[in-house]
Amino acid sequence: MTSLRNMDLNLLHALDALLDERNVTRAAARLALTQPAMSGILQRLRDSFGDPLFVRAQRGVVPTARALALAAPLKQVLADIDALLQPPAFDPAQATLTVSVAATDYALRAIALPFLAALRASAPQVRVALAPVDAAQVQSQLERGDIDLALVTTHSTPPDLHARPLFDERYVCVMREDHPAAQGELTLDRFCALEHALVSYAGDRFEGITDEALARIGRRRRVALSVASFLILPEILRASDLVAVAPSRLAAGIGGLALREPPLAIEGFTKVMAWHERTHHDPAQRWLRDVLYRACADSSV
Repeated sequence: MTSLRNMDLNLLHALDALLDERNVTRAAARLALTQPAMSGILQRLRDSFGDPLFVRAQRGVVPTARALALAAPLKQVLADIDALLQPPAFDPAQATLTVSVAATDYALRAIALPFLAALRASAPQVRVALAPVDAAQVQSQLERGDIDLALVTTHSTPPDLHARPLFDERYVCVMREDHPAAQGELTLDRFCALEHALVSYAGDRFEGITDEALARIGRRRRVALSVASFLILPEILRASDLVAVAPSRLAAGIGGLALREPPLAIEGFTKVMAWHERTHHDPAQRWLRDVLYRACADSSV
């Protein structure tokens, strides 16, 4: 007899077909095989089980006692194998997994808040761990499973990761709603004469994408304050004469602030979610990514 380690599972499918059909020709047709090929498989089955398994009859073949004893457990084994090869079913309402998302503070407000609201409605028992994003560590964190998703930009997404665009972001000029510059035309001269606040995650830079855009047309502005977090920026602007160029999704809907279009073209960016091949086919992770994508689409400004 042949041990399980040497058993070809295709032989088990053939045995199951023969038990069902009790006819070599019909069993061959069911498996898309020729009759000679099926006869060869039957011989291999006999060698493997040490039993004739089927004997010729007036109409087809008749299973031996050994073959009949194999019928029920064989069906169960094949069903178990098929179930093993199918992706696990995912029920959001019953799911209790934890998903870890790495994001900047800007992305936390612009993306994570609508994502959490959507998640509560469909999967109330799913837990979410929000972590700071480190562009230099994103790929290794995803590979190790430290995080499941990273909310990054197209420019900072490692090439080996899967990525899906969430939205295109633009910049607006933000100030307190009773700021003198909130009234009348915001000209380029007036814009450059104002004192600006700048968000720099490094915490030690006073130039950004707005300064690069100004430099291309031979202009400069004065950055009086550099902060390391977007989240503190609204409070600073409401309490001072400073203005800031910030992503529109960050500033939208915050009370006490006025939003104006900048008087020059400032290149925006595309926000994406990135994930590793490790979770690419996982049903739960696929569902979570779809929820995140739809949440961003529904909260567009």
